[in-house]
Amino acid sequence: MSERPLALVTGASRGIGAAIARALAPTHRLLLGGRDTEVLSRQAAELPEAEPWPVELTDPDAVREAAARIERLDVLVHSAGLAELGTVERTEADSWRRQFEVNVVAVVELTRLLLPALRAAGGHVVVINSGSGRTARAGWGAYAASKFAARAFADALRAEEERNGLRVTSVFPGRTDTEMQQAVIAAEGKEYAPGEYLRPESVAAAVLSAVAATADAHPAEIILRPRSH
Repeated sequence: MSERPLALVTGASRGIGAAIARALAPTHRLLLGGRDTEVLSRQAAELPEAEPWPVELTDPDAVREAAARIERLDVLVHSAGLAELGTVERTEADSWRRQFEVNVVAVVELTRLLLPALRAAGGHVVVINSGSGRTARAGWGAYAASKFAARAFADALRAEEERNGLRVTSVFPGRTDTEMQQAVIAAEGKEYAPGEYLRPESVAAAVLSAVAATADAHPAEIILRPRSH
């Protein structure tokens, strides 16, 4: 077995998660998390020492079973996410629940189950948050609330686990050119303009820099914004 460190990336089938997996591939063994086994298998075939990790993150039993097979984990990247826009008036409780289930509860539970493996490796947890995790705008209430909660979770985890050798980094990208972003723009009734957004590879580069930080450094937060044109 390779002695390279092991990284698990959720949401690895597309967008930012896929870009992060590609960025980590030269230095890490990879578990590619997602729901589409076919897509994950194709990606794994293109990367050295990568394998699919097809798990429904909102299924507690499936997550528990899959996490139990990981004894040592160097990097855990939470990139899976869900965004449903709407005003407070028009956003029903089910939408709030869905977004909190994916963006908060699934992140918390997977991390909790993997803490022994992360502690064994002196590992690194990276939470891909959002600009909405720092500023809530009209029409983004439920999504922003879930991302504020994810930020609070990362802060608490960092405070609790630093003594166990873990590092926890929250990454706050501005709008990024992904399929999810295109859907959000369509929901807002705006015109898609690719040059105005970050590239997924830019976010991945920031994650890689955090993971590669020297042992004396703890990159707690990274804030990225698209460069003005």
